[in-house]
Amino acid sequence: MATGEIVAQGLKIDWAHMPTYNTVMAVAAGAGLLMVVGFMRRLGDPERPLGAEGWAMGFGTVGTILALTGLHMTLTWPLAAGGFPFDNVIFGEPSLAFGVLLVFAAFYLWRRAEVLDAAGDRFAPLASAAHPVSVFVLGMGLACFGIAAAGVGYELFAAPPEEPISGEFADYPMVEAVFISGLYALVGIGAVLFPFALKPGRRAVTGVILVVWFLAGLAFLLFGALNYFTHIGLIVNTM
Repeated sequence: MATGEIVAQGLKIDWAHMPTYNTVMAVAAGAGLLMVVGFMRRLGDPERPLGAEGWAMGFGTVGTILALTGLHMTLTWPLAAGGFPFDNVIFGEPSLAFGVLLVFAAFYLWRRAEVLDAAGDRFAPLASAAHPVSVFVLGMGLACFGIAAAGVGYELFAAPPEEPISGEFADYPMVEAVFISGLYALVGIGAVLFPFALKPGRRAVTGVILVVWFLAGLAFLLFGALNYFTHIGLIVNTM
C-alpha cells in the first residue's frame, strides 16, 4: 500500500475549525526569554552601554506577538472546536502573561532609556520598578509547575503519527510530555526565583535564573522553528 493511501485513511482534520499558531508563539516566547537573559547579563556588565532603547524594541516586538495571540487564544474558548481546549490554558494564558509583561517592560525602558543609560547603578531603579509585578511573575511560575505536572500526569503534547518528525514518537507519548513539561518547569524555576533576585547581592539566584531561562528559551525557539515544518506537514497530511 502506498504511503499516500495510508495517510488518506488516517487522521483527517477540518482545519477551518482548527486554528493553530503556537508556532510563532513558541518562537516569540523563546526569543523573549533569551532577550531577558541577555538584558540581565548586560545589567551586570557596567563596562558596556545598556542600550535601553534597543532592548525596548526587542521586548516590544515579541511582547506584542505574545500578547495578541495569547489574548485571542485565552478569550476564544475553545480556540479549536473539537480540538484540545486545554491548549487555551497551556499556551494561551502563559503567552498572554509573558507578552503583557514584556510590553510594559518595553514601555518602561523606552521612557527611561536616557536615565538608565547614564545611571551609575542600573540595577537599583529597575529592581524597584519590577518589585510589585514580581508577585505576578512568581504566581505564573507556580502556574508553570502546574502545567508541567499536568503534562506528565495526563501525557499531553504527543504529536499524531501524521506529523513529521514529532510523529515518530506517537507511540511513546511520555517523550514529548516530559520534554515540553520540562521546559515549563525550567521557566517556572526562574519565575519563582525572580522576586528574590531583585534584592542586592543575590548573584547566585540570578545565575540560576539566567541558566534555566537560557535553556528554556533556546529550546522553545528551536522547537518553535522546527514546528513550522512539522505543523505544515501535519496540515498537508490531514487535509
